Amino acid sequence: MQQYLKFYIDGEWVDPVVPNEFDVINPATEEAFAQISLGSKADVDKAVAAAKKAFPIYSGWSVGQRIELLERIIALYEKRRSEVAQAISMEMGAPITLATNSQSAAGTGHFKSALKALKEFQFEKNEDGIILRHEPIGVCGLITPWNWPMNQVAVKVAPALAAGCTVVLKPSEIAPIDAMILAEILDEAGVPAGVFNLVNGNGPDVGEVMSAHPDIQMMSFTGSTRGGIAVAKSSADTVKRVSQELGGKSANIILRDTDIKKAVGDGVRYCMNNSGQSCNAPTRMLVPNESMESAIEVARESAENLKIGDPSQENTDLGPVISKVQFDKIQNLNQIGIDEGATLVAGGTGRPDHLPIGYYVKATVFVE
Repeated sequence: MQQYLKFYIDGEWVDPVVPNEFDVINPATEEAFAQISLGSKADVDKAVAAAKKAFPIYSGWSVGQRIELLERIIALYEKRRSEVAQAISMEMGAPITLATNSQSAAGTGHFKSALKALKEFQFEKNEDGIILRHEPIGVCGLITPWNWPMNQVAVKVAPALAAGCTVVLKPSEIAPIDAMILAEILDEAGVPAGVFNLVNGNGPDVGEVMSAHPDIQMMSFTGSTRGGIAVAKSSADTVKRVSQELGGKSANIILRDTDIKKAVGDGVRYCMNNSGQSCNAPTRMLVPNESMESAIEVARESAENLKIGDPSQENTDLGPVISKVQFDKIQNLNQIGIDEGATLVAGGTGRPDHLPIGYYVKATVFVE
């Protein structure tokens, strides 16, 4: 079993103040493949103190210095991207092709985007005798979810480093290994001590402590509405800046003048991608009544043609969902759909027949 029991604080890998080991489960096998430590307020305090101490120096770095740092990070990340993809596939069940071509690739994309923005951004300009200067806000607390783990980590960490901010990151405790690899990359790239810090943990013990911490100037949270409410409330007393992306239900509207077969087929595949675990998954499809019969048939065929199975196999379309909690929730919702009288045309409750182990769900379509 892989051991990732330390936190990255002030440029070093350090033990948690209070040992608290936590198993990271491979959803394809339902067995632990790694262990991390869950942090506490004391660990957050250490990380924030390090970030606060590093901020005055790092915020004074020139744009050229930060450009060179991001370029080193990108080069090192690309060398380890297949390792990141393997970690993502094991920790949250993404098929290895998706983990390689999309999940881990998003890390490269966001760091490159931050680099491009940094090269082009005008930090100071004079308008009508007024100097407008953009300055780094300070210590940023970043909380990221499990469904697109590296995507969400990189989309927060990269611009924070580009802007001259220092960071305390709490990745999802159920999909943390890719973030631990990124911490190793940032260390090797020469990110100064205290500029980037990582503390694993759960929401109440680490996330809410970060949100309430008086020395964090901004919180960035991606996750559930419940979690977002907790972050906003905890942040209110210190009037820190808060940026959030929360849950939603995305409607896919099929217009009359489109190719119904293609649009419906594409819509089903987009929805099911990443085992349906994407915030932009078009989970509701609205089609013209006169096209309903053909749309239902296309949706059924599209769902049934998806290959559900071992995420380590390159021909797998859908792996498992991330956890027993999510598996049970989906099974319950499918049963509610049946009980309330919706017409089930594909999938339904239970695992696919050929997959007795793992948090696999059937690709399911309800109509009416």
